[in-house]
Amino acid sequence: MAKPLFKNYNFQFDKNEKKILINFCKSIIKQMAADEKFSVEIKTYNSIIDKLNEPAEEVKFTKDEKTKLVLHLKENIKHMEVMLKKSGFLKRWLYKSALTQYKSLMENKFNN
Repeated sequence: MAKPLFKNYNFQFDKNEKKILINFCKSIIKQMAADEKFSVEIKTYNSIIDKLNEPAEEVKFTKDEKTKLVLHLKENIKHMEVMLKKSGFLKRWLYKSALTQYKSLMENKFNN
């Protein structure tokens, strides 16, 4: 089977998925804001936030934006799974809800 020459970087997110991704990108920017060597990544995530805030139904990401977002989502899912095992009842409940949201985004939207 032949590989497709061009990949589709157009996504349709509902209102809740947009909110989740915007909050995720904002938290990444807060973590990277202290160090100047992450200025390119900060610009990328600001661009993602701007695109998600637009009222258009379809969001078009660049290849760089998509790969960075998927990479950070995967890393965050791995980290949350580890924290889920170590945490107590209340934290486990919070982590579990966030983890299911991130996993559903990965499976439904970014599963390539």
